[in-house]
Amino acid sequence: MSNHKVEIIPLGGLGEFGMNMMFIRSGSTAVVVDAGIMFPDDELPGVDVVVPDITYLREHRSEIQAILLTHGHEDHIGALPFVLPEINVPVYGTAFTLALAEDRLREHGLLESVKLIEIHPCDRITLGEMEVEFIQVTHSIVDAVALAITTPAGVLIHTGDFKIDPTPIDHKNFDAGRFEEYGRRGVLALMSDSTNVERKGNTPSERAVNARFDEIFSAATGAIIISCFATSIHRIQIVLDTAQKFGRRVALLGRGMVQVYQLAMEMGLLHHAEGLCIRPGNDRPVHRDRVVYLSTGSQGEPMAALARIAVDENKHYKVQRGDVVIISARMIPGNEKSVLRMVNHLYKRGAEVFYDDGSQPPIHVSGHASADELKWMIQTVRPKYFIPLHGEYRQLMRHAQLAEETGAVSGQIIVMESGCHLVLDQEAARLLDTVPVGRICIDEGSLEEVDEVVVRERRHISEDGIVLPIIAINKHTGAIERSPEIVSRGFVTMDQNEDLISNASEVVRKTLEDASIEEKTDQTLIRNKITRDLKKFFFKQTQKRPLVLPVILEI
Repeated sequence: MSNHKVEIIPLGGLGEFGMNMMFIRSGSTAVVVDAGIMFPDDELPGVDVVVPDITYLREHRSEIQAILLTHGHEDHIGALPFVLPEINVPVYGTAFTLALAEDRLREHGLLESVKLIEIHPCDRITLGEMEVEFIQVTHSIVDAVALAITTPAGVLIHTGDFKIDPTPIDHKNFDAGRFEEYGRRGVLALMSDSTNVERKGNTPSERAVNARFDEIFSAATGAIIISCFATSIHRIQIVLDTAQKFGRRVALLGRGMVQVYQLAMEMGLLHHAEGLCIRPGNDRPVHRDRVVYLSTGSQGEPMAALARIAVDENKHYKVQRGDVVIISARMIPGNEKSVLRMVNHLYKRGAEVFYDDGSQPPIHVSGHASADELKWMIQTVRPKYFIPLHGEYRQLMRHAQLAEETGAVSGQIIVMESGCHLVLDQEAARLLDTVPVGRICIDEGSLEEVDEVVVRERRHISEDGIVLPIIAINKHTGAIERSPEIVSRGFVTMDQNEDLISNASEVVRKTLEDASIEEKTDQTLIRNKITRDLKKFFFKQTQKRPLVLPVILEI
C-alpha cells in the first residue's frame, strides 16, 4: 500500500465560509466533492453570488469521474450551474439534494444536458480506482450524507456538514455504527466540519426548539410570523405541528418557501392535516390571531418576504401591534447588520421579535457539530491524518488543537486552506505547490462574470465617490471652449465645498494649458493627464482618492 498515493486539493471552503469544493485524486481517478457558492458581503458591491475558480478542474477534466454531493445547501450545490457546462460529469446525491439541484439547473436551462444519479445512505458506488460509500448523518437539512472513499492508498472520510442529533424529526438516525466500523478497519484521513468547533458540549437536537415555540405560541395574541431557511424541512415540520397544536393555520410567504414546501410535500418529507396550510389572501380570510405566516428572509435579504414586511411592502401581510416575529435561524457571519436593521424596523411597527440571542430554551439550534461531537468523530474514526474542513482559519486551527488533545490521530494534523495541494500515503503527508484558486463574481441577472476590475471600481466608488471633470475641447485646434466643469457624486457636497470644486476646475484648466496640441487632441492621453493631476490634488486636499473619470466633449 505504501506505493499508492492520494491527493486532496480544496478549491474552496477552507479559510472561508461557503464555496465548498474538494478535488480528490487517486491514480488516474478523480472526484469532486460538492460545488458550492458564497453569498457576497459589502466588499463586493453589485455581485449576486461568488463561485470557486475552476481553472484546476478544467486542466484535469479527463480524470474527473463524478461530482459527489453531501447535501443540498447552496454553499454545497449552488455552483453546479457554473461548473457543469465545463465539467459535465455524473452528479451523485440523495433524493432531496438532487431535487434542489434540479431546480437550480432548470433555472439555467441545463437540466436536460446533465446526468443526476440518486443514491441512498449505505449505497456504494465504484468510480475507477475508488469505491464510495454514502453514510447517513444528521444536519439542518434532510438527506445529508458523509462519504467514505476507499482508495488503494487507504480510506478517506469526508463528513460533510453534520451534527449528532439523537432524536431527529424524520427518525433517520446518525449512522454512528458505520463510522465505528471504519475506525476499526483503519482510516487514512478524516476530513471533518469545523463550523461549530468554538462551541463547547453538544449541539442540541432539532426538537429543542419545541419548548420555546410552545411558550411563544401560547402567549401570542396576534399574528405570528416565523422566518427560517426554506430548506430547513425539520424546522418547517415543527412549525406545522405547533400551529396544529395551537389551532392556527399556516400561510407561506416568499417564492423560495413555497417552492421548497411543494417539493417536500411531493416527496413525502412534510406531513400535516388537510386544510392546515392556506394561501395568503385566502378567499375565506382567517382572523390574524389564528394564522402563522412562514416566511423567507431570515438573513435580512432586501427582496425576501420578511425584509419587505419589515418596511411595510408585502401585499399579503402588514405588521400590527401585538404581532410576534420569530427569526428561527442563525445569523450567517457578515449578515448581522442586515438582520438587526430588519429587527429594528419590525420593532418600530409594534411587533415583538424573537431571534437567536442565546436565551433558553432556544429559538434556533445549529445543524453543525459542537466540540464534544467533533471530538467523538475523531476518537471513533482514529485516522492517521486529520484535516479540518469548512470554516475560517481560526476555526480550522481550533479544530486541529481539539484533534491533538484527543490523542487519537496517529500521524499528522494538517491545516489547509483553499488551493493547498496535499499528497498522502501510508508513510507520510506532504504539501506541494498551491494550485490556482480564487473567487469568480457572478451577476445572476445576466449570468455573466463580473470582472475584478469592475468590482474594484465599484468598491472604490462606494468608499471615496466619483468625480467627473467635463471638458469641451475643439477637436481641430485643441482649444478649451469653456471653463472645465466638475461634477461630484459620493465624494463631497458640491454646494458646501465650492472652493475645492473651483480649485479642481483650475487644476484641470492648468493641465490642459500645459498639454501640447497632440495631447489635447488625443483623448486617451489627455484623460490620463487630467486623472493623474486631479487625483494628486484631491488626495492632498482631502486624503481621499475618488474615482476620476474625465468626460471629453469634442466640439
